[in-house]
Amino acid sequence: MKTDKKSAVFIGVAAALVCEAMYGLSYFFTKQATESAEPLALLGWRFFVAAAAINLSAAIGIIKINLKGKNLKPLLRIAMYFPVAYFIGETVGIGYTTASESGVLLACIPVAALTASTLILGKKPTKRQVVGIIITLAGVLVNVLAVGATSSFSVFGYICLLTGVISYAMYSVNVEKASEFTEMEITYIMLVAAAAVFVPLSIGAALIQGNISEFMALPFTDIGFITAVLYQGICCSVAAVFLGNVAIAKIGVNRASSFIGVSTVISIVAGALILKEPFTVYQTIGAIIIVGGVYIANAAGKNKS
Repeated sequence: MKTDKKSAVFIGVAAALVCEAMYGLSYFFTKQATESAEPLALLGWRFFVAAAAINLSAAIGIIKINLKGKNLKPLLRIAMYFPVAYFIGETVGIGYTTASESGVLLACIPVAALTASTLILGKKPTKRQVVGIIITLAGVLVNVLAVGATSSFSVFGYICLLTGVISYAMYSVNVEKASEFTEMEITYIMLVAAAAVFVPLSIGAALIQGNISEFMALPFTDIGFITAVLYQGICCSVAAVFLGNVAIAKIGVNRASSFIGVSTVISIVAGALILKEPFTVYQTIGAIIIVGGVYIANAAGKNKS
């Protein structure tokens, strides 16, 4: 039993690290894609590709999905929290606020997840987890402020971003509660539901703006866009979402949420190495603080999930 628990923790930690690394690298691809397309167009194509990929994988037997006779309400609730409500809140909120404001508010996700886990699941975090997550949050804030703090004072934007933060926290606790489903079944419903929402929304927006032909041609005429769509659709939406679900199932919301800051470190490193963006001493300090916070929250033998 002890060996099984150790294996579960190892799998959960590895899944969380790879998941956040994939999310961190998505920054590079997103920046490429949004130079030629609206964020909603990217979301529409992203989840179309994700839903197509996971359905194809199920059809040819690569993955197994068995939802027959099961109550799908818990899975639909999860999907409405994340990706649907989260991405709507994040996308709209970022549009109405500055980069530093959105970064600060979205950095609060681990704290929101910890609070939701305590209040809803009754899983009180250890002191080490609380300290680790607070340190990680501080590291993220250092990185956000390092690129310049500006203010929009957009109440609507703040509300949208906070909606995204709360939605992610609620997704986390609901995934941990949905123990009757496999991680792949949860991922499948999440992606199909997201496609059912974002594909019509993106098509509708293109029709209203009068650029439906350009929208439909984007993946075939813009190499940066199709690269971003394939990466985000397959790596971020299928693989990373699945790994995130595995992490929550294996090590719980409290520990899994402590890894979220890792994506910030990866995105900064990717920006410096690939996009040749400046990498300041403050960002270096922030990255070290984040890694330290993650280590403290997950030090072997000191935590309870």
